[in-house]
Formats: sequence, C-alpha cells, structure tokens
Amino acid sequence: MVYRFEFDPANKILLLRVEGRVTDESFTEGYWAVRKYSTETNAKAGIWDLTSVTEFAVFPEFIRGLADREPAMPDATRRPRFFVAPTMLGLGISRMFEIAVEHENPLFKIVLSVDEGWPHSTFNPPTSNR
Repeated sequence: MVYRFEFDPANKILLLRVEGRVTDESFTEGYWAVRKYSTETNAKAGIWDLTSVTEFAVFPEFIRGLADREPAMPDATRRPRFFVAPTMLGLGISRMFEIAVEHENPLFKIVLSVDEGWPHSTFNPPTSNR
C-alpha cells in the first residue's frame, strides 16, 4: 500500500489517497499516519480516498478490532470523515466498518467519489492534483 496526504489549510481538510494492496499491517500503518497528520494539522474533516486500491487483503476480525479502537482522527463527534470506496469489494469492507463504528462515530460516512463527500460538510474541496 502506498499513501499520500494532501491538506487544504483554508478549510482544514485532510485528504488521504491510498493506492495498491491493503493489508492488516498497511492499514494499521495508515491508521497511525492519519492520527499523526490530523493532530499536527488540527484537521476539521477527513477524506480517505480508496479509489486506487487494487486489493483489500484484510480480515473481518481486523476490521472489528479496528472499530474498537479510538478513531484515527480524534474528536469523532465533531469531525466528519468520509471513506471513498467505489468498488464493490471496497464498498463492502468500508460498509462493514461503518456499521461497526456508527455508535461512536456518527459523522463517519461511506461515499462513492471524493466529490460526493463534500455535500455532507460545510467545506469546499481542496485543490488537488487528481
């Protein structure tokens, strides 16, 4: 898995773009990276773009365990977060995670495109190199 962050400082939105094969180990690494960058930037919202993921090699037990952790982006009740998961496999895994965390993460949503996440918030999309 390869990932990169983009940050819109005007709106304080953190965008994470993920590419390649996602495993339990790489997802854990990404979790800690999100925690680090969202804290450093004091991001008010986050978008995790999974549209370039080629394979989700994660176990359901891992997803359930991840759902039991504190959200990677702190203060989940005030910071909207969106998983962009357009493929059926990515959408299924993301939806499973959404169901597992919905009681503690009311602002966590699954969307099908990066642009679709923006109507759910008061922020404008960051300028990116998409």
